[in-house]
Amino acid sequence: MHRHFRLPALAALFLTGAFSVWAADTPVKGGTLIYLEQQPHTNLYPPAGGFYPNGGILNQITDKLTWQNPKTLEIEPWIAESWTSNADKTEYTFHLRKGVTFSDGTPLDAAAVAKNFDTYGLGDKAHRLPVSEVINNYQRSEVIDPLTVKFYFNKPSPGFLQGTATIGSGLVSLSTLQRNFEELGDARHIIGSGPFVVQDEKPGRELTLVARKDYQWGPKNIAQQGPANLDGITYIVTPEDSVRIGALLAGQAGFIRQVQAYDEKQATDQGFKIYAAPTRGVNDSLSFRPDNPLVADLRVRQALLHATNARQVVETLFSANYPQATSVLASSAAGYVNLSDKLTFDQAKARQLLDDAGWKPAADGIRSKDVSGWR
Repeated sequence: MHRHFRLPALAALFLTGAFSVWAADTPVKGGTLIYLEQQPHTNLYPPAGGFYPNGGILNQITDKLTWQNPKTLEIEPWIAESWTSNADKTEYTFHLRKGVTFSDGTPLDAAAVAKNFDTYGLGDKAHRLPVSEVINNYQRSEVIDPLTVKFYFNKPSPGFLQGTATIGSGLVSLSTLQRNFEELGDARHIIGSGPFVVQDEKPGRELTLVARKDYQWGPKNIAQQGPANLDGITYIVTPEDSVRIGALLAGQAGFIRQVQAYDEKQATDQGFKIYAAPTRGVNDSLSFRPDNPLVADLRVRQALLHATNARQVVETLFSANYPQATSVLASSAAGYVNLSDKLTFDQAKARQLLDDAGWKPAADGIRSKDVSGWR
C-alpha cells in the first residue's frame, strides 16, 4: 500500500474585480482573459489531456460525447443526445446531436466520432497515436447512419460511458487525426468543435484562443448553449510562482493556475476567489515501484506508509484546500470508500513490519539488509 495525499486538480484564482460573475452571478460579456500557466502544454492529442496544461486547453477547444455532472456525477447528454447499451456492456449505441461542426466547417457526425474512438481505442501506429488510458477492451465501431454510431468491446466495459466524458475523449476533426503525434504539440493543428479556437501560438510561451461565434451545442443540461461570454483567452507560460501571484495581485492577470498554499492568504485577503475543486478521480500520491528490490516486499511498503505522519505533513505544508486523503480515490469520485483506518500513522506497527521483513536496526538506529548491495 502507498501513502496518498489528496491534491486538487486545479488551484486557481479568479480576479473578482475584473470578472464580477463570481461576485454577483451576472455574466460579463466580452474581454480577453489573461491566464498565467505554470507549464507549457506538451501535446494536444486528446488522450494526453491528463496533463493539466494540455487539458486546460483541450477543454476549451473540444467537446465530448457526454458530460459528467460535477454535483450528481451522473453522465448527461452533450454531443450525444442519447445512448443505449446491451446488458453485459459490450455494445454501446450513441445518437448524435444534429448540426454540430468542427471549426473547419466539417461535420461532427457518426463517421467522425467513429474515427475518434477507433483511434483512441486501438491507437494508430502509422501516425504514432497511442491508445487512450480510459478506454479498455475496444474492438471496433460501426456507423449506423450519419447521426448514429455503435461501439463493440471484446469484454464487458461498464466504464466506457464515463470514459466518453473525460478530458482524454475530446473530439477532433478527421484532418487532425491524420497528423503524426509529434505534430499535435502545435495547438494550431488541433481542430475541435469547442467554444474556442486556436488563433495563434508562440510555442512554449504563449497561446491565444478566440471564441467561436457560431457555437450552439453546450452540454444539454447547461443553461448557456451559445457562444462563450469571453471574446478570447490568452495563455502565458509563467513558471515562477512569485511572478504569477504578483501579476494577479497587481491586476495584470485574471486567472492563474497552481497557487502555492503559502500564497493563498494574501490572495483571499485582497478579495480573490480560490477555486480548488477535487479531481473526482485518483488522488495524487507518493508511490513506489514494487519491482525495486528495496521496496519489493509488501511489508516494507506498508511500514513506510505507517511510519509517515501524513496529517502532520498536510497541516504543516498545505492549507485547508489540501485535505488529507482517505483513499486512492478522491472523496468526490464515484465508487469512493473511506480507507482511513488502513492508512494510520503507527510507528510501532511500522517497526514490527520492518523487523518481520528482515530490516534490523544497528546501534546507530539505521536499519539495514543485504538487498543486492543496497543498504
